[in-house]
Amino acid sequence: MRQRTRFFVILLSPALVVLAVVTFIPFAFLLSTSLTPLNLARPTTWWNFGDPLGNFRELLTDHRFLNSLGVQLRLSVFTVGFQLLLGLGAAVMLNSRLRFLETIRALFIIPMVLPPIVVAIMWKVLFTPDISLLDWFLGLLGLPEIAWLAHPRLALPAIIIADVWEWFPFTMLMLLAALQMMPDEPLEAARIDGASSWQVFWQIVLPLLRPAIVVTALFRVIESVKAFPLIFVMTGGGPGTVTEATNYYAFLQGFNYSMIGFSASISVVVLASTLLVSYLIIRLVGTHVEVE
Repeated sequence: MRQRTRFFVILLSPALVVLAVVTFIPFAFLLSTSLTPLNLARPTTWWNFGDPLGNFRELLTDHRFLNSLGVQLRLSVFTVGFQLLLGLGAAVMLNSRLRFLETIRALFIIPMVLPPIVVAIMWKVLFTPDISLLDWFLGLLGLPEIAWLAHPRLALPAIIIADVWEWFPFTMLMLLAALQMMPDEPLEAARIDGASSWQVFWQIVLPLLRPAIVVTALFRVIESVKAFPLIFVMTGGGPGTVTEATNYYAFLQGFNYSMIGFSASISVVVLASTLLVSYLIIRLVGTHVEVE
């Protein structure tokens, strides 16, 4: 047994070394940088650990950072929620092995395989007056044309719509795979007992899908904090700061204002928050399956 374990360790060591180089070393650099007031305009701040918690204390009173947390929270909640709902609905409708449905599934995947910058440009055009098919259609209906990306109340919903359109195929694929691997015996037994289609779905299918839903939600929560291309291309964080999510604020601090240490501290907070939310989802929702 010991020799077998040693053999597995030897086989895994190259992959572990690569993982350490591309993951742990950059993370260690990020964490150490967040403890310094590193500013590219002030070389003396390099590796200055005189006040290691200074950046984090400043974050507590930074109203722009606190606003970015609120923007990120709304963005994550609505995008993940709608992606799960649309993905589940599409997965249930496409849960068949008919040949023509395979073609439809391939069409659903198109938004997910497009480069994020391309998706952002497409939706920016759609939400821009005078050149937008959407506003042209609203004009045909006699409705006023709306500058979506310049409206304080519509800019964030516009980004949410674009993100949901791009990534709900991912949730569809995950849940569709779970549906097609689901055993038929519980479903057939419920139908024999006289259960309706809604009762079968609510009391059997949905509980059996819980592990897949939790895993899918975790993936999408983690990815929702990386909606940088949509924000960068479509709104640039505006109008004002209504679409300035936390990762975009960290980008501004690091690359526009050269506040590398402060930007690193924002990234550390985002990482810790994401890990905490993921842990809470697993603890509160769980992956244990109970079928009534």
